[in-house]
Amino acid sequence: MIACRIWLKVVPGSRRTEVAGPLGDRLKVRVAAPPEDGKANRAVCETLAAALGLRDRDVTVIAGHSSAEKTARAVGIDHVAAAARLGL
Repeated sequence: MIACRIWLKVVPGSRRTEVAGPLGDRLKVRVAAPPEDGKANRAVCETLAAALGLRDRDVTVIAGHSSAEKTARAVGIDHVAAAARLGL
């Protein structure tokens, strides 16, 4: 199974939802969803999946569920293709 990990800096409650680009060794993602009841984590997964051309269920937050610094796992894409699609 092909998969990759993506280290994130998430900004919940933003005006818009977007992949903002690299921030140090992480990818900055802004989401409009509030950081409550997993809404921001779901929005992050949906946003990354769209940017990577994957289904929503193929991207999951695997670490940092209640932190701004998270680790996501994307199934069905390797790190080289993910970096290219995310503009890294």
